[in-house]
Amino acid sequence: MANRFASEELTISNRGNLDPTVIYSVDPADFRYMTVNVPCQSACPALTNIPAYIRALYELKFGVSYEINRAVNLLPGTLGRICSRPCELKCRHGETELGAAVNICHVKRAAADLRRPGHAYLTPRFAPAGKSVCVVGSGPAGLAASHDLAIMGFDVTVYESCDEPGGMLRYGIPEFRLPRNILTEEIQNILRLGVSIKTGLQVGVDVTFEYLLSHFDAVLVAAGCYQPMKLGTPGEGLDGVRSGLEFVMDIASGKKISVGKRVLVIGAGFTAFDCSRLALRLGAEDVSICIRGFEEDLRVTSDEVFEAKREGIKIRSLALTKRILGTESAEGIEFLRTRPVERPQGGRRTVEAIPNSEFTIDADTVIVAIGQTPEAINSPGAKSQNGVLIGDRENFQSSSPKLYVTGDYLTGPTTVIESIGNGRKAAERIAEDLAGRKFKEWVIRIQETRITDRDRSWDFIPRLEMPSVLPVKDRFVGEGTVEVETGYNKEQAHQESKRCYLCYLHYEIDVKKCIYCRYCIDNAPRDCIKLVKQINLDEIGAVKELVETTTWSEVNAVVIDNSRCIRCGECVRVCPVDCISVSKVELVERPSTVENEV
Repeated sequence: MANRFASEELTISNRGNLDPTVIYSVDPADFRYMTVNVPCQSACPALTNIPAYIRALYELKFGVSYEINRAVNLLPGTLGRICSRPCELKCRHGETELGAAVNICHVKRAAADLRRPGHAYLTPRFAPAGKSVCVVGSGPAGLAASHDLAIMGFDVTVYESCDEPGGMLRYGIPEFRLPRNILTEEIQNILRLGVSIKTGLQVGVDVTFEYLLSHFDAVLVAAGCYQPMKLGTPGEGLDGVRSGLEFVMDIASGKKISVGKRVLVIGAGFTAFDCSRLALRLGAEDVSICIRGFEEDLRVTSDEVFEAKREGIKIRSLALTKRILGTESAEGIEFLRTRPVERPQGGRRTVEAIPNSEFTIDADTVIVAIGQTPEAINSPGAKSQNGVLIGDRENFQSSSPKLYVTGDYLTGPTTVIESIGNGRKAAERIAEDLAGRKFKEWVIRIQETRITDRDRSWDFIPRLEMPSVLPVKDRFVGEGTVEVETGYNKEQAHQESKRCYLCYLHYEIDVKKCIYCRYCIDNAPRDCIKLVKQINLDEIGAVKELVETTTWSEVNAVVIDNSRCIRCGECVRVCPVDCISVSKVELVERPSTVENEV
């Protein structure tokens, strides 16, 4: 199997396995295989088993699909709305000549939306560990860490400075993108594991770190990034100039805000777009997002750009802020026009200001949304020059015993899915340090399966963008909190799920049975089956290169290149000697079988 994935010998870990048809491997070569051949899962910071949950949805098992997601990314309904979708950038269906990537994010949301009311949550748990952990912050990283620590048997208490849990999810994302009832339900599913939460208490101010470290066996700082970055230009202190994050948080907190008729937003990320769309909902008539580079380089999805433009927002490119105009309050911005400079090889495109190219745009409100950084905290441990607690990005430890750091506070601003991944890794590290053993492990699960039932015509189904979007005129009713995207219905979700190639299926030719008839090569719709004279392996035994040949005397094997395969099954159907096997190969998490101390 799998060219034995890579080598003739697999390192197998089958302790506790009750199904003899399943093999679990911990061979590094097999992990390398997964990285190459299931690129969507490898691209997900939480390592979500994407083919498995799409397949479950195709089978109309919405609750199963939801649980496959929730096992690792914890917040499927939330992420199905606001994930940055790194998986879609790596989807094989989006490769040259294959079409467009599967709409993985919207399928994930469909599983959450379409599961039956009263869906039962079954969460396997370990025995009580007899240790307690304090988590500072209830954003995505803090929630993820709390969830995993509770599952592993630790008593968890969360301290949150805001009035409600959720951190940036609740206070940094507008409700028209993330309904609060969806977020609240998924947070409650974490808290129900026995996680205690204390809101309205700022650690370092209302309660000291010294107190926490003396009352808990470990403290994890997952406080996020709430310090807005400054432009550093004249006029930034004028009335009417607001930071993007504070603007979004004030609205989420229910504060009444007036923005006037003309609003300029400076920034190129999701917060800038959120601010511009919120400004429209507050009554602004003319809203522009001003960026120093090109629209094509925006750090948001194309869907976001499209919907912002539909609502009437302008994007002003190649504009660098020189100064904010006004005497007491903001009256506009003076910009310099920019131009592109030569792009470094493999690097991002950059721009430079054009001398003497000044121009102005009037504004009643200026919103600066260029990012944020962690805030200084009053804690023990080594700190940066800005007073930010320093942690190791590999083991999450600070220089102070029992004090750990994770999430955006450790790395700087990232995405929600990255924060969840970091929070889970930090929880695992803390659990191992406190208990002296591993609780969970990632393994490769291998099981013989049947040929795909995908129809070849499904490969030509066009990507279904979010079809259910409120008309613009209905988006500003009331307080403008109504959700803009209303999701796939059952038929639409089922249709989009057909497009997944199910890359967790592995096709392999038994060279001892193959008669070199070439039927598989002649019928393959893509150049994924090759005449090979040599297979080169890398330092860990994974396949590095297939050395092809067109000379029959040099052919040593007919090999399926699973990195090119689209899992159509045509090779199996036409093989006259039944020498092609199909296996389902999955990267999964399970309780650790390692008995020795870590």
